[in-house]
Amino acid sequence: MSFTLKAPVLEGSLVRLEPLDHRHAPDLAAAAEEDRGSYGFTWVPAAAEVGQYIDAQLGRAATGRLAPYAQVDRASGRAVGATAFWDPRVWPSGDGLYAVEVGFTWLAASAQGTGLNPESKLLLFQHAFEEWGVARVDLKTDARNSRSRAAIQAVGARFEGVLRNWSQSWAPGEQGKLRDSAIFSVIADEWPDCRRRLEERLSRYRRATRPAGQPG
Repeated sequence: MSFTLKAPVLEGSLVRLEPLDHRHAPDLAAAAEEDRGSYGFTWVPAAAEVGQYIDAQLGRAATGRLAPYAQVDRASGRAVGATAFWDPRVWPSGDGLYAVEVGFTWLAASAQGTGLNPESKLLLFQHAFEEWGVARVDLKTDARNSRSRAAIQAVGARFEGVLRNWSQSWAPGEQGKLRDSAIFSVIADEWPDCRRRLEERLSRYRRATRPAGQPG
């Protein structure tokens, strides 16, 4: 039986990853219209474009090459961003994955630095390595995006190099042009240490959100 890329709900203590749907549109429109200063190299829709953005992601999902998520802040219950599994690569037999990318990630300005991003990565990596049994997870970003590169390295991915003219540019004024992409990965042998580091990093955020009197 061939592998089909799907997006099950992934639940953490700070964030819940829900399969992207048009019911998330109002929240995502509000999230996207916060301070957009960190989106210079990232595909983040304007509020009026969110419906088209969801349609585009669901269209990709229908091909079996994308499993898109809304990132839902558990404290507020609101969708504050998006992420996805993308570009699955299957074994020659067609049974199971050997690699998948985590991408199409963005968060509202107010959700950045709150622990939601590392917990989302923990949930996605855990599902890829422990449920799908992949050999590697890929991540990539515009080579000029120093903020994104630092965030990717902070979740434990290793920098592999820059591929020139590799994918579509999302930078303003560069429509129809290609960008150089910085490529990162986590491989299966690195996953236990990566998971431990992510759990340690998340512990301070989880303590900060724990109700008073609840044991640690």
